[in-house]
Amino acid sequence: MTTTTTAFSHKKLAMNSFNAVWDLLDLNERTKEEEEKMIHLAHASFYHWTQVEGHTAKNLSIGYWQLSRVYATAGLGERSLYYAEQCLSVSLENKIEPFYIGYAYEALSRANALLGFNDRSIEQAEHASEYAKEVVDEGSKEMLIKDLQEIVRN
Repeated sequence: MTTTTTAFSHKKLAMNSFNAVWDLLDLNERTKEEEEKMIHLAHASFYHWTQVEGHTAKNLSIGYWQLSRVYATAGLGERSLYYAEQCLSVSLENKIEPFYIGYAYEALSRANALLGFNDRSIEQAEHASEYAKEVVDEGSKEMLIKDLQEIVRN
């Protein structure tokens, strides 16, 4: 198997796993089995992205964010916080776009809220809101703001 074929396979697996996670996240209710599958798919997606030649810090940021979200959705706050911290670290270190840094702070806010650290959650949501102001694409900005409002309501 050539490097190109392997890289293509990893990219396809990463994308398919990522999208399958979203199918599960979009459900109003999930069984324990679906929750477990969602977590495994998020890890599979992340792993396969790391195997794609030329993967970027943005790919890693998105992967860490998705891992944080699935753990938050599963009610596993400590794991969610761990991946949110990884997301923020890779996002800031690589100075990626404000949208992704905003979502890193959104993940931190969500994880801290889940763990009952409300002051930290509010602080992280405020950071996310500041980055949202810098997002040029209005649809992306609205999506980030909507997700932040969801944390506040819960």
